[in-house]
Amino acid sequence: MSLIPLIADRLRALRLRHELTQEEAAELMELSLRFYQLLESGRKKQIWLETVERAAAAYGLAASDLIGSQLPEHSHVQRVLAESSVHYKRRRRGPYGGTSAE
Repeated sequence: MSLIPLIADRLRALRLRHELTQEEAAELMELSLRFYQLLESGRKKQIWLETVERAAAAYGLAASDLIGSQLPEHSHVQRVLAESSVHYKRRRRGPYGGTSAE
């Protein structure tokens, strides 16, 4: 039984729960964007325990929480991220590319 699809689903769920981009999630875990994208898509053939621990710790969870039967309801981002250019553009132009109503 492979845990890779489960980990991929959990990473995506946590990222969306905290309204992060893939770039921000990768930065939070101190991973390259490409590596994170491979993890979240489930295209990695193997994942080291250290990577699972790092991913879980980024959201204030233990590795066992990330691969357990259910994802805990409460998680939190462990560090304050610098505002990404993606969020800046989204705020400035609005979610659909027009100007935001500020």
